[in-house]
Amino acid sequence: MSKSQANSRSGRQKIATMSGDVVDSNPYSRLMALKRMGIVKDYEQIRQKTVLIVGVGGVGSVASEMLTRCGIGKLILFDYDKVELANMNRLFFQPDQSGQSKVDAAASTLSVINPDVQIETHNMNITLMDKFDLFMDRMKNGHLNTGQPVDLVLSCVDNFEARMAINTACNELGQIWMESGVSENAVSGHIQTIIPGQSACFACAPPLIVASKIDERTLKREGVCAASLPTTMGIVSGVLVQNALKYLLQFGKVSMYLGYSALEDFFPTWEMKPNVTCDDKECVKRQKEFQKNPVYMQLDFMSSEEDGKAPVHEENFGIEIVDETSAGDLADDTEVTHGLRTEYKKTQSSGQEAGNSNAQPIQSGETLEELMSRMKNL
Repeated sequence: MSKSQANSRSGRQKIATMSGDVVDSNPYSRLMALKRMGIVKDYEQIRQKTVLIVGVGGVGSVASEMLTRCGIGKLILFDYDKVELANMNRLFFQPDQSGQSKVDAAASTLSVINPDVQIETHNMNITLMDKFDLFMDRMKNGHLNTGQPVDLVLSCVDNFEARMAINTACNELGQIWMESGVSENAVSGHIQTIIPGQSACFACAPPLIVASKIDERTLKREGVCAASLPTTMGIVSGVLVQNALKYLLQFGKVSMYLGYSALEDFFPTWEMKPNVTCDDKECVKRQKEFQKNPVYMQLDFMSSEEDGKAPVHEENFGIEIVDETSAGDLADDTEVTHGLRTEYKKTQSSGQEAGNSNAQPIQSGETLEELMSRMKNL
């Protein structure tokens, strides 16, 4: 054993000892400070939570470390890739881990940081048919309490195919998950909370990206991963885990979509409703279930218990006043919020007719006669 390896091993042993010394009597143990300040009612609930993370790269590895330091009960890690020296321009991984599978390298590091956390690893590609069933099973039965579904799924992958696989599994199981990503130019990213049936799934609409005004096609290089800034990925990892903690421990307001543009220090937010013509049949099935029993998932924990409830009057025999907006409406031409754009345009479904390209917008201040004259000329 070399001197550097001996020093590294000694350092890890000291860290392990320090981690073991972290007990509840310490007023700043893990998340206790949030409880003492009245933000979290019961921080110890984190030890009963199980989170499944797909993708242990630039975002997923840092997210898993943050959850480990927060004292999560169990992590289930999925990834098929290996650690490379090119990954050293990011956070988390060490040069001596080069060649190891990312999940094994992550488990080794995380166990040193906090040995109380259960780490389950799967070095596999979830998009393969013979692996997808195992992925579904761990999502459905991988909880600390054997036989129960995980509390949350975090998507930290970098490709469309894997995101669609996660989307398919979560729609089928009705599993809430959070998607994340960093752009090819490494200066923007996003997170998105997806509740099957209640919010848009990943297949409902074209993926949202933060408008960066840079042609990303100019950034692709052979053998080089452009999205490799540890700053951007650290920020996206942070807001992803922060959002996960708010959901798991029920404090603050969970973001449905939060973007990040480093060039403008801009954080756009938006909330998408599901698309009734979604290509994913399981998504459409979940939408119908939700429409029959529209019980919204409470994600704004800052609101009082009475907030969001429709007014009920005793004298009107229990008739409720409700919002007439359909929970399933999401047009393909929906305009997104400022600072966002769609990755591509979805093709129109069969039977849908395109609008009249010769139509002219109504001009403010027109008289009725002028308006009727224009309509005759259409």
